[in-house]
Amino acid sequence: MDWGQILSNTASSLIGPATIAYALAAIGLSVHFGYAGLINMGIAGFMAIGAYGYAISALTFGLPWWAGFLVGIGASIVFALILGIPTLRLRGDYLAIVTIAAAEVLRLLFLTGEFDDVTGSADGLSGYHASFRAANPIPDGTYGFGPWTYNANGWWVRILGIAIVAIVALIVWSLMRSPWGRVLKGIREDEDAVRALGKNVFAYKLQALMLGGVFGALGGIVYALPSAVNPGVYVTSLTFFVYTALLLGGAATIFGPILGSVIFWVLQTFLSNVLPALATSGILPVTSTQASTLRFVLVGVILMLIVIFSPQGILGNKKELTFVK
Repeated sequence: MDWGQILSNTASSLIGPATIAYALAAIGLSVHFGYAGLINMGIAGFMAIGAYGYAISALTFGLPWWAGFLVGIGASIVFALILGIPTLRLRGDYLAIVTIAAAEVLRLLFLTGEFDDVTGSADGLSGYHASFRAANPIPDGTYGFGPWTYNANGWWVRILGIAIVAIVALIVWSLMRSPWGRVLKGIREDEDAVRALGKNVFAYKLQALMLGGVFGALGGIVYALPSAVNPGVYVTSLTFFVYTALLLGGAATIFGPILGSVIFWVLQTFLSNVLPALATSGILPVTSTQASTLRFVLVGVILMLIVIFSPQGILGNKKELTFVK
């Protein structure tokens, strides 16, 4: 096995676009689940609508990249309203079922051939990068050192993505220290008590759903910036992966979702390189393809162990929040 290449690929994932996208989506999910107590199992839908909104605005309407960001954000707000207004009075498992179904309906809508000219159907969308790359202030060339060596476009995606993560984390930190954030955490603990104090619980939940949805959409946009938009990415398992990252770092924390996303993708990259190599060398009695798929099994096991033994996550406060109350 080429351990040098394996470790290089693993280290490169520390600041990869996928890691940044998961961090944004996990922060959004933290607003939903960690602070508001909403069991949203449809974060993949918010990521999809952000990515498709961005790509369609460029390909179909010829909008600049920054306008595409606004379109993706606006589409996520509309989706949150459509999803939240009829469902946020549901609790627990019922809300989880509705949100996971809504995300799947949205994915199938993008997948259908009826809108092939706009969404690309099963082929997805590509070729929408011109405006974003034209705005790149970094001169052409290759920069960095060791495993963190990328071309100008690679750095542009990463720098912008990291900046967005920093801004989003600052927004969440500020909001959760405000009266609005304290009411939101009160709703998570006992919404009947908060309602008895005269607060409009439904309005706060809807605001939290919209805010977290915007962050999820930003994650979807960043995920699509360096590559293409494909409906096969935004499946239900994507939601579970984001939940894994969130619970690993700590749900009701500012930096927990970021740390969890980094650890998740470092582990994913490491296993995706090591397991096929072990299969090729004969150490694992499976094929390389089977070994590559095995990493998802291990992620599922890790998620179960987190929920059982450390539900508050690495940075979480056990007294404040656990996965199961």
